[in-house]
Amino acid sequence: MKPVVKQYTRDDVTVIWKPDQCVHSTICWKGLVSVFNPRNRPWVNMEGAGTEQIIEQVARCPSGALSYVRTTSEATPGNTETEVTTAVEVMKSGPLMVYGNLKVKDSKGNETTKSKVTAFCRCGASANKPFCDGSHISTGFKDE
Repeated sequence: MKPVVKQYTRDDVTVIWKPDQCVHSTICWKGLVSVFNPRNRPWVNMEGAGTEQIIEQVARCPSGALSYVRTTSEATPGNTETEVTTAVEVMKSGPLMVYGNLKVKDSKGNETTKSKVTAFCRCGASANKPFCDGSHISTGFKDE
């Protein structure tokens, strides 16, 4: 099954949302509810804030489920690789966040390329292992 990818566009920027990557941190809507509001349909209102505010909020997405492309530039959604040192962060009672460009090989030998931020499951309940799908919230996973 092909992953769902949604795009929300205005004149100068497009926000790209990949719900299968979302770890439901709520950072997006708690930080800019005028744009990201899960109670509304569609849940992204591109007229709710200025371009720079939207870009800053998207950059805070810990899972990489949200990204953006400036529609006035020559950037493309697939061009999101970052040139930083790989870093790992353990989120309290949540996923293992890995920042950088990665090639992930699953137990069957299938390779996936991930760029920017990748969230790995720590609770064991994800239906999308090794990646986090937000199941830690419904299972009540807590750090010991």
